[in-house]
Amino acid sequence: MSMLRDIGESIGAAVLDGIGRAASQLQERRPLAVDLLESDDAYLAVFDAPGAEAADVQVRYEEDAVRVRIDRFREFFEGYEMRLPGRGMSLDGRATLPEGALVDPEGATATLTDHGTLRVELPKVEDEEGRAVEIATDEENGTEVETTDVDDGDGAGGGAEPDGTDEE
Repeated sequence: MSMLRDIGESIGAAVLDGIGRAASQLQERRPLAVDLLESDDAYLAVFDAPGAEAADVQVRYEEDAVRVRIDRFREFFEGYEMRLPGRGMSLDGRATLPEGALVDPEGATATLTDHGTLRVELPKVEDEEGRAVEIATDEENGTEVETTDVDDGDGAGGGAEPDGTDEE
């Protein structure tokens, strides 16, 4: 009878191991859940980061997006045997900022909370309103390069109206 019990336990352990590995792989393929919030001064990306330690987390700003990678390590407990290895150990996430968002990646901060969330704050930077922009013209026509102020939409930017007349 103990031989049958051993076979049953062995099959059960193999099934649990297979289920756990499949769950782990699925979790690793699925991106981290993230919320993207915006205030007047910054963007805030809030990622789910359960079981992560600060040393496990990598945060990067690339191509208008916050990228997060978490490489967790499984703890082993004395006197316990792993029956279901179901947690993914390598997790990735991305929060894409709105088109045209201007941020200061050097001023970004990341905070890992005790309850498993990672908060990445990216301060906004002001677009330089009214800056001079060079307008290149065809050099073959013998025309010169001019500079003009960019109109920021409030009518104070100066310059010509689209019909070529002066706004005054």
